[in-house]
Amino acid sequence: MLELRRRLLKGGLSAAAITPWLGGGLLVPTTVLAAEWQKPAFAARTINDALKAYGSASAAESRDIVISAPEIAENGAKVEVEVRCNIPNARSLAIFADKNPMPLCSAIEFSGPALPYVREQLKLSETTRIRVVAKTGDGKSHVAFREIKVTLGGCGG
Repeated sequence: MLELRRRLLKGGLSAAAITPWLGGGLLVPTTVLAAEWQKPAFAARTINDALKAYGSASAAESRDIVISAPEIAENGAKVEVEVRCNIPNARSLAIFADKNPMPLCSAIEFSGPALPYVREQLKLSETTRIRVVAKTGDGKSHVAFREIKVTLGGCGG
């Protein structure tokens, strides 16, 4: 009982200390929000429309984007994909699954001198080719491909 009282008092004092900062506008949550959501790219129904909406319809193929994924995925509902990008000044990575109902699976922005690296679990509807698009700070797009065979459907089957 005494431990519960201590935790309650500590939490109440912390909240009381932060409240004036919040009320005064000194803690503004908009400064830590994520990048703007690209609704047209995520809502696109074909791979060509998704690439066009993302701004990467004419991406050049690159060997500097390394995709590690299983050749055969037993369950399309959970396919682990790892992407490492060695392109200088790369600022974003986007993963597309060509045959998914909505091809753009994820888009991740990086800042500063970070080496773009992503490890994600995708949901694939069927055997498909995935592509990873890397955008650089100067606006150029690069792409790499990987075919994944799915034995048990994930998105729609």
